[in-house]
Amino acid sequence: MLSTGRIPKHIGIIMDGNGRWAELRGLPRIEGHRRGAERVKEITRTASELGIKVLTLYAFSIENWQRPSLEVITLMKLLEFYLKKQLSEFMEKGIVFKAIGERWRLPEDIQDFIRKTEEMTASNKGMTLIAALSYSGRNEIVRAVKKVINAGIKPEELTEESFSSYLDTAGCLAPDLIIRTSGEMRLSNFMIWQGAYSELYFTETLWPDFTKDEFMLAIQDYQQRDRRFGAISAGANAP
Repeated sequence: MLSTGRIPKHIGIIMDGNGRWAELRGLPRIEGHRRGAERVKEITRTASELGIKVLTLYAFSIENWQRPSLEVITLMKLLEFYLKKQLSEFMEKGIVFKAIGERWRLPEDIQDFIRKTEEMTASNKGMTLIAALSYSGRNEIVRAVKKVINAGIKPEELTEESFSSYLDTAGCLAPDLIIRTSGEMRLSNFMIWQGAYSELYFTETLWPDFTKDEFMLAIQDYQQRDRRFGAISAGANAP
């Protein structure tokens, strides 16, 4: 059972294991990505129903451009298909869609559809779904530094709060919980700045097998943790 008073406001997910899922079954890697896209729909719907404010999905990293060209092309087509198919549900559920990362590197038709989806969902009042596309945390920080320089901000004027406003996630809550599937125990360049105090949850489950029940278990685990943000527990004795 989940405690309704401790539902994380923002969850980030590193969706890992699509390729391995397919290889273990003797299937083409792209079939794993297709199954993974189906899982995205289920988890997005569940997060919205739970009242989570923001769900950020690490869908395609800058490093992923190094994959075989056929796989990249297929992933781009799969992304476009997913957005077109889900737009009606975004509107029905009141979901706001946003994309972060080096969007200019995506195919132009996908860039156009992302803009269209963002515009059509901008006035929705429900959960915000952020897709990290052609994204890396370090790259985001470097781009933010360049924006600060171009804005003429003086060093003494810069604070952590003001710097955050130059990130792709400006105006967005920092993630309370970051989940990674597939058994890998690292962030892989995901939300390096924003995740400084995020709770981390790692599971052996490959992304295509990460069901609604697995998602609920991750949130339940989060609810058992004592988030101190560098301080001490309320009941602890000070030294």
